[in-house]
Amino acid sequence: MEAQNRFQMSAADHALRLELIIKIQSLAEAEEYFEHLPNSSAQKAACLPLLHAYVKERAVEKAEALMQKLNDQGLTVSPHPLNEMMKLYMGMSQFEKVPSVILQMKRNKIPLSVLSYNLWMSACSEVSGIASAEMVYKEMVNDKNVEVGWSSLSTLANIYQKSGLIKKANLALKSAEKKLSGHNRLGYFFLITMHASLNNKEEVLRLWEASKRVTGRITSTNYMCILLCLVKLGDIAEAERIFREWESKCIKYDIRVSNVLLGAYVRTGSMEKAESLHLHTLERCGRPNYKTWEILMEGWVKSQKMDKAINAMKKGFSMLKHCDWRPNPGIVMAIAEYLEKHGNVNDLNRYVKVIHQLGIANLPLYKSLLRMHLLFQRPGFDILKMMEKDEIEIDDETTALVQALKV
Repeated sequence: MEAQNRFQMSAADHALRLELIIKIQSLAEAEEYFEHLPNSSAQKAACLPLLHAYVKERAVEKAEALMQKLNDQGLTVSPHPLNEMMKLYMGMSQFEKVPSVILQMKRNKIPLSVLSYNLWMSACSEVSGIASAEMVYKEMVNDKNVEVGWSSLSTLANIYQKSGLIKKANLALKSAEKKLSGHNRLGYFFLITMHASLNNKEEVLRLWEASKRVTGRITSTNYMCILLCLVKLGDIAEAERIFREWESKCIKYDIRVSNVLLGAYVRTGSMEKAESLHLHTLERCGRPNYKTWEILMEGWVKSQKMDKAINAMKKGFSMLKHCDWRPNPGIVMAIAEYLEKHGNVNDLNRYVKVIHQLGIANLPLYKSLLRMHLLFQRPGFDILKMMEKDEIEIDDETTALVQALKV
């Protein structure tokens, strides 16, 4: 197709086009496009977005087949595709495969990047323990082609923390802090999150204040991170103070920030505060998202305000066209039980059909509807069709209900 064009597409053009095909069309069409690329340089450029898609889909066999093809053609001469493979193995808990990728890189004289070392360290800690991870770190320190930065030291700190070596974790974080940039906040928030997991509240707040001195605007995502850390540490009052700080500076009201505090109120049983905050965000022109309604649903179910919970569920359902949200199974059943208890057979029918369409209906939910149909002497053919489509295995109680309905 490109041969007929008046211009010659570069390898980078092919890579960009393949990436767009993945985003706009499908992975299958991207694979077909890759197979028909005109030369090895185009394949070399386009392999990374395709491999990245396989990593996202966790398609290990496809990724390995692609890598084998690239190896056979001698195209894997940079660390990037091999780093993608190691990320895939880490994501699939196939930690034992990571060292073999490192061995391949060394054998083919492909230089290890900072990410290569970080992934290798993490894999070694899972497979062989702390000593093995420390050996990798020492090798990295001695590698003149890479610079040990905050990301590697925070990776090491995370390994120490998971092994209960808190003192070593704190020392690694201190070293990581010395590597932070005055022009980028990313490292600060990695360290803030690590300190929160170590219950170092003073360090969390100190690094938060230090991050403000970095050039550039503090983003909503940054505020979400510090709020999540303070909530995790149980300091709601400080989280409220920082939330007010964000509100005083925000240009556009990002509901995700207030959702952090909303969730904290619900989890601690402070529904009055949660409802008050919700009304406040509406006054500030905040637009609730599916997570807002999910949080409120949870709180209202816990406080037995079921009418409000059902209304919130409806609001959440109205957003399904724009997201892949699925309600919590516990909340789904709590609402079904409420509708059954109050004899709302029509509402329960509509409700179960929506849950069925989402693909999350289960046996207890269908039992609830069967009991209602039996009570009101309604036929149960549609219920059985839904159960069959969902491949629901029935138990003795369900069999008895079906027989009583004379289906």
